[in-house]
Amino acid sequence: MMSPTGLIAWMKSSLSWMRKKGSRVWMNNDQIEAFGDLVSRADRILIISHIRPDGDAVGSTLGLGLILEELGKEISLVLEDGVPKVFNHLTGSDRIIREAIGVFDLVIVVDCSDIERIGSVLDEFGEPDVNIDHHPTNTHFAKLNLVRDDAVATAEIIFDLAQELAFPLNLPIAEALLTGLLTDSLGFRTSNSNPQTLRIAAELMEIGANLPFLYRKAMLEKSIWAVKYWGQGLSRIQMEDRLVWTSLTLEDRIAANYPGRDDADLINVLARIKETDISIVFVEQKNGSVKVSWRSRPGFDVSSIATQFGGGGHMPAAGADIKGDLDRVQQEVLEATRKSLQKSE
Repeated sequence: MMSPTGLIAWMKSSLSWMRKKGSRVWMNNDQIEAFGDLVSRADRILIISHIRPDGDAVGSTLGLGLILEELGKEISLVLEDGVPKVFNHLTGSDRIIREAIGVFDLVIVVDCSDIERIGSVLDEFGEPDVNIDHHPTNTHFAKLNLVRDDAVATAEIIFDLAQELAFPLNLPIAEALLTGLLTDSLGFRTSNSNPQTLRIAAELMEIGANLPFLYRKAMLEKSIWAVKYWGQGLSRIQMEDRLVWTSLTLEDRIAANYPGRDDADLINVLARIKETDISIVFVEQKNGSVKVSWRSRPGFDVSSIATQFGGGGHMPAAGADIKGDLDRVQQEVLEATRKSLQKSE
């Protein structure tokens, strides 16, 4: 294993070379070099992401972890809610655990806009060392914040960091990062998808990542239980002007035998309705709260609505966990969304 001093010199040399070659530079030199220094000096590294993890949370956690392991680091990958079954095909996903055990030299949070979204994992560790994220609503909660809100996914930032610092990439890493890109861009269909996003995807494919396979596993395949769960929500769908919404109750989850706590991606089904500008799904939770997901067409910023309720996200896609019963939360959220729509007219 390379010594810390040697690794620092190697990364700084690589960083200088990359900039001379005209690579995309999106954070100042000090931030990137600070991250490289932190990594080089650490032996045991903890990487965590948000509760109810999506493809970018899983892909970024796993991708970065495998990169750092290639550098000789001892890694611990933690998602409090575990890995959704839809991502079990990713190499190394079985190494992601639900609880952080041990002492760590470096704590990195990925794809998390707010420290409250991490859950209880950080309770005994305090302020994290590094925050890598792409959400415009990120609260910059770490000692070093590598936040770039023009990236389509946190996986894109991790890829760029790997390129800037000449970190190694292999097939399992490429598959994890491409999964993050695919899921957060809805298969490169979101408005922030751009030529650079596709160039990165192409580079990951050149390493060997199978895009059609990863797309099918992460975005197309649904269990019969998820589809039955959709049926519960679709049966009560409502529309008002350009606003569409529905709800999923705890009883719906039991009736469909659906094991998750999310909407089984129902929000992206509603978002396909052509007569709508904003779509919302309300999902009742066991802890007396409601998980709310928004989607919008270009020109409508749902992240500004989500932040009113302690949530966050992006202009076209946002979410929040709101304390209260389903009826009250639905009423308050719909009122705020209607006001936002009126301002946009």
